[in-house]
Amino acid sequence: MAMKYFVLLIFGILVTIALVDYYFLKQGHDNTIPYKRNIAWEQLIEPGELSAAHAFLDDNCTACHTPIKGVEHTNCVVCHANETDLIQRQPTTFHTDVASCSGCHVEHRGWDGNITLMKHQVLVEAGLNELRSNTDPDSEEYQTHELIKNLTKKQLTPSPLLIHPDVSAGEATLRCSTCHANDDQHFSLFGNDCVQCHRMDTWNIAEFRHPSTQSRDCVQCHQAPPSHYMMHFKMISAKVAGEPNAKVEECYACHQTTSWPDIKRAGWYKHH
Repeated sequence: MAMKYFVLLIFGILVTIALVDYYFLKQGHDNTIPYKRNIAWEQLIEPGELSAAHAFLDDNCTACHTPIKGVEHTNCVVCHANETDLIQRQPTTFHTDVASCSGCHVEHRGWDGNITLMKHQVLVEAGLNELRSNTDPDSEEYQTHELIKNLTKKQLTPSPLLIHPDVSAGEATLRCSTCHANDDQHFSLFGNDCVQCHRMDTWNIAEFRHPSTQSRDCVQCHQAPPSHYMMHFKMISAKVAGEPNAKVEECYACHQTTSWPDIKRAGWYKHH
């Protein structure tokens, strides 16, 4: 008898949904159906194609997903713990201390989808988790953790005082040079506080305006490529620019300030 009432209940619910669908369709507002507007039922069953790197797991959902809990860090470690090229490289060693991989890596974006969504705030959380492991109130780690937590809570930024307006308080606590030392085109002349000028989502600075094209101090910021210190410079580069007597440090003799390959009297030239 109980099963009979249960079947009737399910049938009634389905009829109700069908009637609601019919009503909204008659009104011409299919997109306003409440339960269709916020829930993509298909995604619960088939969330999307895996990337090429994880395609071999297409039929093994539990390799990544733990029932009820979702994607857990330990599931990722099972496959990636021995990737020494990742955890032994200076810019990426922080992966060994990250407690949640899904903060930056998202799957089901298609065969050729980019599964890395870099979020510096996740690095902040990873750093706080590592500092939190030391519970001794007198330790440097504990005091650093409390300082950063207090700064981020009050949305205050640590020294330096000059911080790019698009950089959050938490992001400003990161030491950029730890990962980006090899990307520093300023040769450390501007120090390690990258957030004074740079935001977190791009190296380019939209507000930057190159000094006057009449400037003659290019070498203060720009280092010539290795080929300029070889015979290649006199034999090809200087001749292409029509400046056979130019010196390596006289960048302005051949280059425009729009872009390095934009050569005076020659136009766009990229030989290297």
